[in-house]
Amino acid sequence: MKTFITCAALAALQLFAAPAAMAQAKEQFFPLLVYRTGPYSPNGTPWANGKQDYIKLINARDGGVNGVKLTFEECETGYATDKGVECYERLKGKGATLFDPQATGITFALTDKVPGDKIPLITLGYGLSASADGGVFAWNFPLMGSYWTAADVLIQHLGKKEGGLDKLKGKKIALVYHDSPFGKEPIPLLDERQKMHGFELIKIPVTAPGVEQKSAWLQVRQARPDYVLLWGWGVMNSTALKEAQATGYPREKMYGVWWSGAEPDVKDVGEGAKGYNALNLNTSGQSPKVIQDILKLVHDKGQGTGPKEEVGSVLYTRGLVIQALAVEAVRRAQERFGKGKVMTGEQVRWGLENLALDDKKLAALGLTGVIRPISTSCTDHQGSTSVRVHTWDGKQWNFSSDWYQADDQILKPMVKAAADKYASEKKITRRTPAECQS
Repeated sequence: MKTFITCAALAALQLFAAPAAMAQAKEQFFPLLVYRTGPYSPNGTPWANGKQDYIKLINARDGGVNGVKLTFEECETGYATDKGVECYERLKGKGATLFDPQATGITFALTDKVPGDKIPLITLGYGLSASADGGVFAWNFPLMGSYWTAADVLIQHLGKKEGGLDKLKGKKIALVYHDSPFGKEPIPLLDERQKMHGFELIKIPVTAPGVEQKSAWLQVRQARPDYVLLWGWGVMNSTALKEAQATGYPREKMYGVWWSGAEPDVKDVGEGAKGYNALNLNTSGQSPKVIQDILKLVHDKGQGTGPKEEVGSVLYTRGLVIQALAVEAVRRAQERFGKGKVMTGEQVRWGLENLALDDKKLAALGLTGVIRPISTSCTDHQGSTSVRVHTWDGKQWNFSSDWYQADDQILKPMVKAAADKYASEKKITRRTPAECQS
């Protein structure tokens, strides 16, 4: 009798466990590496909030992806590489099928790990510029642009302001950069453009996190560059603008990368930052349909991750875009491997390599005007290099240029050479066309 009862109890447990396991199997898990603390938190927080709110929107509006609910778990890195690696190791075993490291340093540390774990990295607008070459970097996706494309567009823009790239000859361009892998990444492209156009490139590193920049701006004052390129993040950006104001350097001659051109960078400087320019990969504001959907279906329901007034800000929208592309990679993978199924890391990688978001699909997602169409392939892990310049008017950001595209004639040979060098050092064999189809 005791044996019978035990067997019956086990059978009952299995009966209840089976639906629970099936329910769990219908969840696509997204690990979210964040930094809500430390000197980079003013910039990292809206980025993280945008990602969370988009996941909540997909569950609320669409019921997930073809019936598969989206789940997530955050892990605080403080922008530190060692903590980022710890978060990766802790979360990868929970069903993670892609990571957004949210830091170039963490990306560098994970690039050697992900091929063995078969988990792709989305590094939208950051990371290793050479990883645009999917033939070598099979698991890295610098979607929508790299630091080389950013630097290239900035030089194009300065050339246009001067009346032609040839007019840059003899000009002085200072790069005030975060002394880290992030800040150093654009230097090879700027060196290449310097050789082509004959301007003088002055490199001025700033020790992280960038709260002390007096010596850097003393160099700027002494060199009197025609333009300053700001490659900063977090508190470094507002500090740089305050130092520029204090030393009398014209803010209208300053141009930031897309991580140096958001509300936290200028709001404390206000009118003192007026005229400052920066690149932007996405629009901002609350008019896009996807933002309206989030306000209605997430925030108005009391489910918002951060303050309602933050929704639609530059970095909030950037986080939303990153998560949207991650979700679309899952949706694309389901089209091949089975709608309504939870996708593996390898399947999501296929989805990331086969993104094809045209105007019609962007409209269906409510992303019209937020980003431009993006189309990836096995060899092209960027999919787009569209970027605009926007300018701070003392109260808000306004776009001040048309769309630019990075110059592939310069970029492609550099990317291939850097990827081949990396492959040689790491003993990686470039993927064959047959491998790309698998």
